[in-house]
Amino acid sequence: MDKQYNPDGFIPKHGGYERLITYQKAEIIFDGTYYFCKKYFQPYDRTIDQMTQAARSGKQNIVEGSMASGTSKEMEIKLTNVARASFEELLIDYKDFLRTRKLKIWDKKHSYYPHLTKLLTIPDATFETYRKGIENPDPEVSANVMIGLINITSFLLAKQLKTLEKEFLQEGGLRERMSQARIEVRRKQK
Repeated sequence: MDKQYNPDGFIPKHGGYERLITYQKAEIIFDGTYYFCKKYFQPYDRTIDQMTQAARSGKQNIVEGSMASGTSKEMEIKLTNVARASFEELLIDYKDFLRTRKLKIWDKKHSYYPHLTKLLTIPDATFETYRKGIENPDPEVSANVMIGLINITSFLLAKQLKTLEKEFLQEGGLRERMSQARIEVRRKQK
């Protein structure tokens, strides 16, 4: 949800994370990881907590960064990068799962790779878009679909970070806006 404390103030509009593709994909990753862990790990396996927490951290840091952006571009950039780091941790968990079970990590030569690549670029995708792959009875398919989702989300988060960097360079941060607003108030008072 968009927030604005003062339409004429120095705190810019912020929030709106639900519209971010990275957030939408992160929600799918969280739901998919939750399903995957319940299906493929024993109930008290610590891996369940680690994977679901990494997926949750990725999603929640996108939310927190979006909401913090009004008063701290620095915090938004940091939290967006933390989200990316959490997904990298989760990616390694899925790769470890496949490697330790002697299952394949799909590369560009794999017969399913072109179809998965096409699925990953569908606009406005939801969990339903990937359900057949995520809930596939073959753990190799399920894990590789999750790897694909994490890879595309990490790529999009890297692009988002570049955009945030450019915005900061063009617009500055809160202190600059605060100083400018104060100068403007003083100018009007004279």
